[in-house]
Amino acid sequence: MWLKKNGLYVLLGVSVILAILGVSTANFIFKSGTAGMGILIILILYAQLKKNAKDTWWILGAFLFSIIGDWFLSHMNGDSLMFVKGIALFFLAHVGYLLYALFNGRIKGMFTGILLAAYLVFFFLVLYPNFTDVALMIASLVYLLISCFSLGAAMGMERNSTEKWSYVFGIVLIIFSDTIIAFKEFVDYHTFDFLITPTYYLAHIFITFSLIKRFENKVPTTK
Repeated sequence: MWLKKNGLYVLLGVSVILAILGVSTANFIFKSGTAGMGILIILILYAQLKKNAKDTWWILGAFLFSIIGDWFLSHMNGDSLMFVKGIALFFLAHVGYLLYALFNGRIKGMFTGILLAAYLVFFFLVLYPNFTDVALMIASLVYLLISCFSLGAAMGMERNSTEKWSYVFGIVLIIFSDTIIAFKEFVDYHTFDFLITPTYYLAHIFITFSLIKRFENKVPTTK
């Protein structure tokens, strides 16, 4: 039986509830809820639209790598190797976001160049002096680069306004959350720590909302 189009928004509402529970508890099931619900919604879209939704598998992979990466970061307990593994998995998540955007447009060159320049200045002036682990430094730099390219590709998407800007905002929120994590882990600055998880979960919700908006007029409905 086909799921009604409005049912996708119900599932997105469940994702919001899981985000609230993820922020207020330490339960990893809740913490992985927004990405998990995003995966479920993608599977439903693919089941109903098949070839029209093939590129959404890149987002599914991104959400899956995000869940695994979040597990590593949640269990690192000061272990830098666990942190590097988490960054590596979030790198793969950004590859998924990047490829999905490229399948739906092209990278915005000027914007990406300016963003890269700004974040490289941030990296070498603010973060680099605090690194004592070379592997961690390299992983962080590579992750910073893929994050910038991911947002640059999102900015170049050729989609309707609501779909595109919801996706862009989702990627912006991920980068914002990651920037706060960088301040927390490498600069020992904790003023904005409370924003890390809310912005991260909200990013998944906005990206999933973008996918729903893309396909909502094509999803079969039931009487």
